[in-house]
Formats: sequence, C-alpha cells, structure tokens
Amino acid sequence: MSEETPETPAETTAPPLPGDRPPKSGRSRRKRRSGRTEARASQFWMIVSSPDNFRKTREHGFTIQGLKSRHRRRVETMRVGDRMLYYVTGRMAFAASVTVASPMYEDHTPIWRSARRDEDYPWRVHIRQDVVLDDADWIPAKELAYRLDYVRKWPPEHWTLAFQGHIHALPRNDFAILEDELSRSARRRRSLAG
Repeated sequence: MSEETPETPAETTAPPLPGDRPPKSGRSRRKRRSGRTEARASQFWMIVSSPDNFRKTREHGFTIQGLKSRHRRRVETMRVGDRMLYYVTGRMAFAASVTVASPMYEDHTPIWRSARRDEDYPWRVHIRQDVVLDDADWIPAKELAYRLDYVRKWPPEHWTLAFQGHIHALPRNDFAILEDELSRSARRRRSLAG
C-alpha cells in the first residue's frame, strides 16, 4: 500500500505592495552619473577647543580651522556650507559659530597646540565667522546641555562626556538651539552697548 501525500497547492506570490522593490538579481545596478553633483544637506559640527587654541583661531580672524591628524576622515566629509560651533574647555562654554568656506586641505604650519608634541592640526578648512561672542558672553554648556539630543547619549550625571574629544557631528536641531543662544547673547551685548 503506498502512502499518499497530500497535494501541495502551487506556490503563489503575493502581488507587490506599493513601494516594494523587485528582488535583486545577481548583477549590481549602478546609478548613472549625469555629470552634475547632487546637493547634500549641510552637516553640523562641534569643535572642542582649549581656550588657547580658540584664541589662536580668533587671532586668525576666524578664517581658518585646523583639526587633529586622527580626524582626517571626518574632515574629508566636510563641505563648503557646513556649519561649526565652538565649545571651549576649561570654561565649559559655547563661544562662536562659523561656516566652512573651503574643502579640506593639508597644511603643517604651526598654529594650534596639543599635549602631543607631534600634533600640528594638519587637516584644515577655511571658515567665515557667523556669531562670535566676547569671552564674558560665552554661554555655559550646563545651561543648555539638558536641551540637546546629542547629550542624551550619556547618563545625566555624566553629561560632560558629550564634550570630550575634538570634533563631533551634531544634529541640526541641537546646532540651531546653540546658535540661537549665541545670537541672543550677541544681541544682548549690542543692546547694552547701544
């Protein structure tokens, strides 16, 4: 007596849903380049600087910024129009915002200093100042840290860890919060002087 196997219904495939992509074949699909460059959204950066190095950037009229040698890949992603703001260690305060005005280039002319003797901040970009505060008007980070999504990566009692290291990518909203506060402080100073 032979064992009967129930018939299996023919495999059916559900119709594709809107937005579904067809399965990939083994061939790679390359996008054609039309010769024009695609615009990308600006990136937002925070530079963590010692008071001395921030002073050096100020002495150069906020026209140039060097970044440490180990951050080459990050600096290579910077484009004209990206934005930066400065957090100054020691004072634990925000002091300025600038706009990147050139692609990255290499230069070993000594300007900024590091504890490492061989560090000369070789990856550089030209910048132009947007909002630069006088030292007395810098915004203490502890007044704003609780409002920043970036800082929420750390436990609240260790919020200062968000400001360790030399360069950080910031969310657009965080940058906007910080630059608004810088602008508000600059307007306050002008109205008092006026």
